[in-house]
Amino acid sequence: MRKLKLAELNRATVAEYQAVDKIPVVVVLDNIRSAMNVGSVFRTSDAFKIRQIVLTGITATPPHKEILKTAIGASQSVSWVYHKTSLDAIKDLKVQGYTIIGIEQTDSSVDIREVSVYTDQRYAIVLGNEVKGISDEILPLLDQAVEIPQYGTKHSLNVSVCGGIVIWHFAQPFLG
Repeated sequence: MRKLKLAELNRATVAEYQAVDKIPVVVVLDNIRSAMNVGSVFRTSDAFKIRQIVLTGITATPPHKEILKTAIGASQSVSWVYHKTSLDAIKDLKVQGYTIIGIEQTDSSVDIREVSVYTDQRYAIVLGNEVKGISDEILPLLDQAVEIPQYGTKHSLNVSVCGGIVIWHFAQPFLG
């Protein structure tokens, strides 16, 4: 066994990547405090051909030093937009026909292992603030709240780790 060299990975250039079809999934970052978490979500979104990242509220936008540090170029390959409020972003996505999936612990959350993803639908995955979670004003607009089961003492995962798990789950039916 040996590690592959970067040249052996046959990755697309940024221009080639931008030209390929993306899966019908967008990721909404709802008032994320850490720019490093934002950069990590860019990098994961690049890996799974996410259509777009929607940055809202206090969430940092590229080019930001900490985003660039963790994104390692993915902020150039992944399409993104900024909305002043999460509410405006979610309303816009609903008009576009997206199913809005909030990653949040609520009284009606569904275990991610129970969530089916259909390739004839478009999904917006909402990841909330590291302390406060998803903004209260958008909770009523969610089509579904999803949570990742945890078995330790902490009540939540880091938002970028959570995003990686959820993005992978939603990408699988589209990528095979």
